[in-house]
Amino acid sequence: MASPFSPEIPTKAAERRFWGNLSGASQALSIASAAAGHKGLTLVICADPASALRLQEEIRFFAEDLPVLHFPDWEILPYDVFSPHQDIVSQRIATLSRLQDIQHGILILPVSTLLHRLPPASFYQGQTFALDIGQNFAVDNTRIQLESAGYHCVDTVYEHGEFAVRGSIVDIFPMGHDTPFRIELFDDEIETLRTFDPESQRTLEKVDNIRILPAREFPLNTSAIRTFKSRWFDFFDQDPKACPVFTDVSGGIAPAGIEYYLPLFFAEDLGSLFDHLPRNTLIVHDGRTEEAAEQFRKDAEQRYESRRYDRMRPILPPAQLFLATDQLFGRMNEHPRIQWQADAPPERAGAVSYAVSQLPDISIDSRLEQPLQRVQSWLQSNAQLRVLFCAESAGRREALRELLGRISVRPQEYDDWNSFVKADQTPGLIVGPLDDSVLLDDDGIAIVTENQLFGQRIRQTRRRDKQKTNPDMMIRDLSELQEGSPVVHLDHGVGRYMGLQTLEAGGEVNEFLVLEYQGNAKLYVPVSALHLISRYGGNEEGAAPISKLGTDKWAQAKRKAAEKIRDSAAELLDIYARREARKGFAFDKPDEDYERFAAGFPYEETPDQQAAIDAVIEDMCSPRPMDRLVCGDVGFGKTEVAM
Repeated sequence: MASPFSPEIPTKAAERRFWGNLSGASQALSIASAAAGHKGLTLVICADPASALRLQEEIRFFAEDLPVLHFPDWEILPYDVFSPHQDIVSQRIATLSRLQDIQHGILILPVSTLLHRLPPASFYQGQTFALDIGQNFAVDNTRIQLESAGYHCVDTVYEHGEFAVRGSIVDIFPMGHDTPFRIELFDDEIETLRTFDPESQRTLEKVDNIRILPAREFPLNTSAIRTFKSRWFDFFDQDPKACPVFTDVSGGIAPAGIEYYLPLFFAEDLGSLFDHLPRNTLIVHDGRTEEAAEQFRKDAEQRYESRRYDRMRPILPPAQLFLATDQLFGRMNEHPRIQWQADAPPERAGAVSYAVSQLPDISIDSRLEQPLQRVQSWLQSNAQLRVLFCAESAGRREALRELLGRISVRPQEYDDWNSFVKADQTPGLIVGPLDDSVLLDDDGIAIVTENQLFGQRIRQTRRRDKQKTNPDMMIRDLSELQEGSPVVHLDHGVGRYMGLQTLEAGGEVNEFLVLEYQGNAKLYVPVSALHLISRYGGNEEGAAPISKLGTDKWAQAKRKAAEKIRDSAAELLDIYARREARKGFAFDKPDEDYERFAAGFPYEETPDQQAAIDAVIEDMCSPRPMDRLVCGDVGFGKTEVAM
């Protein structure tokens, strides 16, 4: 990778270098340069999750030739009674899997994530298997294998960790993949493998093989449950039958927040991310790492003290779940290290202070007769500099090109950072995720971002896509059910939940949910089939229309509902087809005044809010008649868009 930075890189264990005076984009540039010169993995440790996300994007901009991995934080607090989102778990497991094969690349994570203990490396390897075209595929055996790896059997696959079996077709959404896969069988052999869209359920592309990773970061098979029950008494003296966590795990259910009971699932000691790193790993960390690690330790201990006396939900001490600060730096000293910081480096051997400075105020001021006067004056007085203007998107690049054209500045467009470094023409224009401008004094390069031109604003961090399923009607934990409450079984209709009962079936003793229907008829549902049960959505639970077993009324009701949905959809299609034929008034696209107005918004838009804003602007600029209702809910920005 071409780079104006040529850093000296340590090569021996415990050897250290100190880099100072790094601010703005120069942090990512220096790390990318070091990673390019190091023949191995570079581990980047940030002080907090927000810094890790920012550096991930910026380093990927400068190191386009290297794979840049991110090991995300769970995004839950220590000892929370919530579990991390499946998309986060998927990314974590996929990153650990890629570390087994990566030869040259970058891994980024916050120090709080690095402090969490992980299952032994052998766990991930033992739960991974591959599927190839032409391979023998026994549906029953594969189903058992998938359930052992933490996958849930559902009717329709939408999210990571789900699979569905429909005759000779098996759908699965493996962890670590962006799309689910459809397996088509010919007898007991895999005939085709295709990706498909979970929304439309339409197949997309053919693939040759699939690598199935575990769906959870802990096992929940018979052996693991036995280990959990045995090790429970090593840590707690409470009656296990009074603890919902113990009861759920004993029944094969993973309750929310089970991740903080991880040591109970393994007979051996837990590991850490360091166990997954190659021997020739270079560690580059923020100078605030130790301070951030100590703060995390204090927060974890404080939460432990406030929750440790709950007899219904006992918790493990922090030492069982997190690395201590001295343990962290002990493992870090097994590798060469570079410490970077924004201020001057300590006066020690191996310290380097980079010649990096901030740009003056060159922001655009619409109140002036010539809004770009400051930019023009700065360019004229710094003609010797190579200037690169950085836009946030392709659309913003064109708007920025038009603005600069007003002062007769016509920048050369570049596809990537390397192309600009190698070229001689200036100024340049590029699309990149850089927040802060920076001046590389020794190299005569100035990077000017939109934030510098339009004024600083809150960084719009990338969030996960919203859940595509409605979580309100799902039952994830038996504690959500009360005896006598109406519930809906997917295949048998509305019944009343009457509690749990232990029965022997097929030579095995398991727990079953007891559902009561008309005529006191009972239906016994194994706890492993909890996904078939959902809440009753009616207002009056006491007047719920209880179904009758052994009839086809429920199937008829579902069929009639589907027919009504199709009829309503046909009417809506007719209405909107006639509206599409009409012509409305098209407004001009927002100009730079609007962009400056939007940049001054002091808060971060939620995904729903940003989607509503973009959709309304698109409608207003379209010649089609506008037909959109935006509904806002007071609280956490739960804006919904209805068309």
